[in-house]
Amino acid sequence: MTEAMAEEKKTKSGVVAIIGLPNVGKSTLLNHLLGTKVSIVSPKPQTTRFNIRGIYTRDNIQIIFVDTPGIHEAQSLFNQLMVKQAISALEEVDAVLWVMDVTNRIPEEEKILEIIKKVGKPTILAMNKIDLLKNKNELLPLIDYFSKLYDFSAIIPISALERDGLDRIIDELEKILPEGPFYYDPEYVTDLPLKLLVAEIIREKVFMNTYQEVPYCVAVKVDNIEEVPEKNLFHIQATIFVERDSQKGILIGKGGRMLKKIGTLAREELEFLLKKKIYLDLWVKTLEGWREKESHLRKLLPILME
Repeated sequence: MTEAMAEEKKTKSGVVAIIGLPNVGKSTLLNHLLGTKVSIVSPKPQTTRFNIRGIYTRDNIQIIFVDTPGIHEAQSLFNQLMVKQAISALEEVDAVLWVMDVTNRIPEEEKILEIIKKVGKPTILAMNKIDLLKNKNELLPLIDYFSKLYDFSAIIPISALERDGLDRIIDELEKILPEGPFYYDPEYVTDLPLKLLVAEIIREKVFMNTYQEVPYCVAVKVDNIEEVPEKNLFHIQATIFVERDSQKGILIGKGGRMLKKIGTLAREELEFLLKKKIYLDLWVKTLEGWREKESHLRKLLPILME
C-alpha cells in the first residue's frame, strides 16, 4: 500500500458534548447538523431531559454528538438528575460545543464557563440565533469579549434554525478530533432505543399543546411495541403520567379532544420518521409526586438513574 493510499484511509472519530443553558437551541442545532430529527424541540425551556446521542458521519469523520439537558439551578430531585447528566457527559468526551443565545445574555453563562474551564477539553463556542439580531455588528465585541475569557478552539456565529454556520462547526471539530475508527455504521444517526424515541416524540406533542406546569409534570412510558410486518405496522401502547388529577383532566381534554390531538400529531411524526404505519394507543394516569420519588423515577426514566 502506498503512503498516499494509507493517508486516504485514515479516519477521525470522537464524542462531542453539546452544552448550554436551557432553551439556547442545542436540540435544534443537533437535528440540523444531522439533517434529521433525533432530539425533541420546544420553545419552552428544559425540554431535553437526558443525554441523547446523534451520530454524524461524512467521508472520513464520524462525530458522536451528545445533546445534554440545559444546565440550570435545579430544585427537584428530577431536575438535579438532569443537570448531573449534563455535567457528567463532559468527563468522557473529546471536545465540547458550548451553545449560547446571543439574544438573551444572562449571568448564568458564567457557570457554564466555569464548568468548561474545570473540564479543560477543547471547546468551540457557537453563538446561536444570530438571525434574530437587528444589528450584526453586535457580534464583534461579543466575540472579542469571550476570546479573552478562554482559549476557545473557535468562536462561530451561527443560526441553528437557518442552518447558517453549521458546516464550519463540522470543519472545526474535524481539526480537533483524534484519528480513530468509526464507532457506528455510517447509516446510523442515533443509538436511542425505539421505545425512548417514541416516548420523546409523544412528550414533545404534550409540550407543544399544553401550558404552565403541565408539560413539566409529564412523563411518558412506552409499555409495548408490537411490529406487524405483513401490514408494515407498529402497534404502540404508551402511558402519559402526570402528578395530579387536574393535570390528567387537562391532558385528556373535553370529550378526549386534547389526548386525541396529541396522539394524532405523535402518530403522524412517528410514521414519517419510522416509515411505517402506526397504531398508537395512549392512556393517561396520575402518579403523585413522581418527580421527587426515586422509585418512580427509576420506573419512568431509568436512563436518568444510570
